[in-house]
Amino acid sequence: MICSLDRFKAVFSGDLSVTDRLPMVEWASWWHLTLNRWAEEGLPADLNGEDRFRILGLDPHRQLWFRHTSPECPKPPAQGKGLIKDREDYLKLKHFLYPQEEILRVHEIMEEWKTDQSRNIIWFSMDGGFWFPRTLFGIEAHLYSFYDEPELYHEILEDLGEYQLKVMDAIYSACTPVFMTIAEDMSYNKGPMLSKAMFGEFLKPYYDTVVPYIRAKGTRVIVDSDGDISEMVPWLLNAGIEGALPLERQAGVDVNRLREEYKDFILIGGYDKMVMKRGEAAMRQEFERILPAMRRGKYIPSVDHQTPPDVSLENYRIYVKLLEEYCIKAVS
Repeated sequence: MICSLDRFKAVFSGDLSVTDRLPMVEWASWWHLTLNRWAEEGLPADLNGEDRFRILGLDPHRQLWFRHTSPECPKPPAQGKGLIKDREDYLKLKHFLYPQEEILRVHEIMEEWKTDQSRNIIWFSMDGGFWFPRTLFGIEAHLYSFYDEPELYHEILEDLGEYQLKVMDAIYSACTPVFMTIAEDMSYNKGPMLSKAMFGEFLKPYYDTVVPYIRAKGTRVIVDSDGDISEMVPWLLNAGIEGALPLERQAGVDVNRLREEYKDFILIGGYDKMVMKRGEAAMRQEFERILPAMRRGKYIPSVDHQTPPDVSLENYRIYVKLLEEYCIKAVS
């Protein structure tokens, strides 16, 4: 009998002949506003994540996003503001970063999860070389930091990579997740928020530290970035990255074009969430749009970010019904 793990491995390998359908997943947790609406429409409100997946007809999975700061770490003064301005600030804050107690916590979680991986896909996420410095500098200052604090930026990423290797040792001492994501959010609807040169100077040395380690363990390495990542795909491939999500349609991402241009690049997402409120015909049309990419392998169709609260429970159930239909059609 084919299980969830078999389906993921088949898609990632590109050999769809050995599976009965593509995986059916909602890779991102739902907005609380969406869940509040669905509770009013009849979905039990007290479900855990795995039970919610099953009731809605999706493949269950378990994601661990491990911590990079301690619970005692100071909070930014406002949304988008930073915690540091220079190296002196960083050294003062460092006591709250890279918590060693996280290593034991992660190991215990993975030990608990590992026995059920055939039914519950296990994956993990971690802050990346663009994401984590932004949490320290703040959104605007982070973009200036490539110019104003280049040596500090490199130092932060060296510390980040060293810490992540230790945490991942704890993960892999228990089990082998089928894939993982490096959280970056380094594009917007017009393309990357940094140049190819900056990517090569700052992010690639960090990726060169963590990506070979992960790939050697047999876990697929996916970058999580909102916006249009199309221009960045060659940069990512050159850094050993194997795929990307969520491939936002509203930002102009075309999964069929990416599948044609980069045949071995793993794609997750790409289904335009904005059509879901418009009913079955519109949702079916969207599946027809992405079906060519689905049939070519190395693509897991999914909502191109969290399902918005303007989608009724009834329409979401229609979406899942169509998702199953097209995940079967893609391999038949």
